[in-house]
Amino acid sequence: MLTSSIAAIAKIYHQPLPDLLFEAQRVHREHHDPRAVQMCTLSSIKTGACPEDCGYCSQSVHHQTDLKPEPLMDLESVVAEAQVAKAAGSTRFCMGAAWREVRDGAQFDRVLDMVRQVAALDLEVCCTLGMLKPHQAKQLKEAGLTAYNHNLDTSPSYYEKIVTTRTYHDRLETIRAVSEAGISVCCGGIVGLGESVQDRLDLLEALSNLNPPPESVPINCLVPVVGTPLESASRIDSIELVRMVATTRILFPQAMVRLSAGRLEMSDELQALCFLAGANSIFTGAVLLTTPNPERSQDERLLERLGMIPKPL
Repeated sequence: MLTSSIAAIAKIYHQPLPDLLFEAQRVHREHHDPRAVQMCTLSSIKTGACPEDCGYCSQSVHHQTDLKPEPLMDLESVVAEAQVAKAAGSTRFCMGAAWREVRDGAQFDRVLDMVRQVAALDLEVCCTLGMLKPHQAKQLKEAGLTAYNHNLDTSPSYYEKIVTTRTYHDRLETIRAVSEAGISVCCGGIVGLGESVQDRLDLLEALSNLNPPPESVPINCLVPVVGTPLESASRIDSIELVRMVATTRILFPQAMVRLSAGRLEMSDELQALCFLAGANSIFTGAVLLTTPNPERSQDERLLERLGMIPKPL
């Protein structure tokens, strides 16, 4: 992590694009193989009926979307998905459940079994299950969890315009519990929520103030879903997205910067620019939780055209 000063972050972000990309590529090459992109798979192990009111999400009970809720998957189905993901080149398998928070009991015990069995496949294993208490984070660590995803989404000041059923402080408390349990933190945000550039800089400042800094920083582009409050949101400008990725790379030299949701709407050229800016991970497979994503074969063709390779475990 370079700095947590908002003025310094703004100076990085607003510099001429050639200079910004040059600095990001220099930092990237110091810490990573510039040709390698980690392939990850994200599975929705429990879909819909979430009590949270996140304005971007198709899974909220507060929104009238076409999503059909589904219960927590059985252990065997999840392990089978992980095996398919590994065979296709993914080295990290992520499991997402549409819960507000983890509750002790049979369902959490099943998730712990999922973590154990996916970890036994020699995959990195990540979960995003909502808010955690410290003892639950410790249980996940003991089960073999590699990382826990819990995004800050946006700036502290803009957050309450997107989510009202939990606070920024709630998010930070879960991240603290994860860190104290010795689990790597995967924490990033979403752009295209109607936020200002200043909100994006404030998000980066909040991320840079996490201690330890996140091991993984996902940059998601909003995928507007009909029936949600943000269904008519405008797409983020492509150059602004590249600036966000490059600034993230400079601020978090050792982290995996994950180009996450919204790639289906990105041209090959925009994705290539994001890789040049320091993104070095993508999620593969036709669905990313509940939103469309490029087919794995499409990603393979893109990497081949760019002379890039899947990152080995």
